[in-house]
Amino acid sequence: MTLQKTLDLGRTLGVLLAGGQGSRLFELTGAECKPALPFGETRRIVDFTVAGAVRSGIRNLLVGTQYCPATLEAHMTSRWGHAFNSIHMRHGPTVTGTAEGYAGTAAVLSDNISDIDASGAAEVVVLAGDHVYDMDIAAMIADHRSAGAQVTVAVDAVPLSDASSFGVMGTDADGRIRMFVEKPRNPPHMPGDPSRALASMGIYVFNWKWLRQVLLADRANPESSHDFGKDILPHAVAEGVAFAHTRKADADGHAPYWRDVGTLDAFRLSWIDLRDGLARCRLPETAAPLHRTLTPGQSGWAGYSIQAGGLSLMPPLGGTRRWTLLDGTVVLPGARIEPGARLTRAIVAPGTIIPADLVVGENASEDARWFRVTAGGTTLVTAPMLARRMAAKVTQYRSASLITDHV
Repeated sequence: MTLQKTLDLGRTLGVLLAGGQGSRLFELTGAECKPALPFGETRRIVDFTVAGAVRSGIRNLLVGTQYCPATLEAHMTSRWGHAFNSIHMRHGPTVTGTAEGYAGTAAVLSDNISDIDASGAAEVVVLAGDHVYDMDIAAMIADHRSAGAQVTVAVDAVPLSDASSFGVMGTDADGRIRMFVEKPRNPPHMPGDPSRALASMGIYVFNWKWLRQVLLADRANPESSHDFGKDILPHAVAEGVAFAHTRKADADGHAPYWRDVGTLDAFRLSWIDLRDGLARCRLPETAAPLHRTLTPGQSGWAGYSIQAGGLSLMPPLGGTRRWTLLDGTVVLPGARIEPGARLTRAIVAPGTIIPADLVVGENASEDARWFRVTAGGTTLVTAPMLARRMAAKVTQYRSASLITDHV
């Protein structure tokens, strides 16, 4: 018998935080919230979180949206509606009656207290909708109940050099959290391991009765930022009622997959991990039947065949075969690659048509003239960037032609 079948989750409500823009992804989220970004031919980032909820037996979900929610709302209904008893979409500006919407992550719950009360929830599981990970939420809920905790935080060991992007904590031997610092400049390392820190994954289990009182007090506090990491968790740690949940390794000793894909480098590398089977991460379609909302052929991959050193594109009948190199490159749905292009460590945004003569990733200074290049060597290519490049080259060509004609 599986764990989810032994747990009574009838009074457990999932709350999905899915309103983030993901500003470090720059043009990719110019008109789309981060959770709704494609992540694979038929997936979006949010699918990994929702799949974990489905596998764990959570059947009622409240989704807090804020930035550019249209695609996400449609996707949640069409892709996941059949897997839940209820999905309540709660858009920040609509709920609050303000253009700003929710004032912080905790405000998603405090502004929807009446809906949570009406659900009859005794427990609330708060889920981050913008990470790519494999999570047994049922095991976390079981640990939460066993410890008698008011709040349980999912944690993972991260490189100390990356820890400033997370909430960092210290725990007792029994898992009780004794110290929590949100995004510290100089994060403390794990005891006995100076290379890593214990980081919050942004996934929490709360006893609703306790959390409800804390949220009401937080909402009345004009000094609060209404944020789980900055305000709610420090309160729980001070009370001594917060515990950490560490995901268990698989039978081969491998840690479960978790990536914050909030930067262009992380987005590209994680996509490749999953595409090429390099990550031990269950895919969303294993949790529920796939009802496609993204069409594979939209990305221009139909007709490609894997070859040593790159990808070959087969042109229409009667055409000449041309090699197209896509080395460490991600092509998002809605983009197309013309035969003959060479792209290394690139991300091709939706709606982009890569011309046959384009070379990316071999000359950093030339790439930086037209595209967005990260310190980690990832190059983002979008349709407007290519249009500016083409316009500049046309102007340059015309200027050179005028000089030649004059001479």
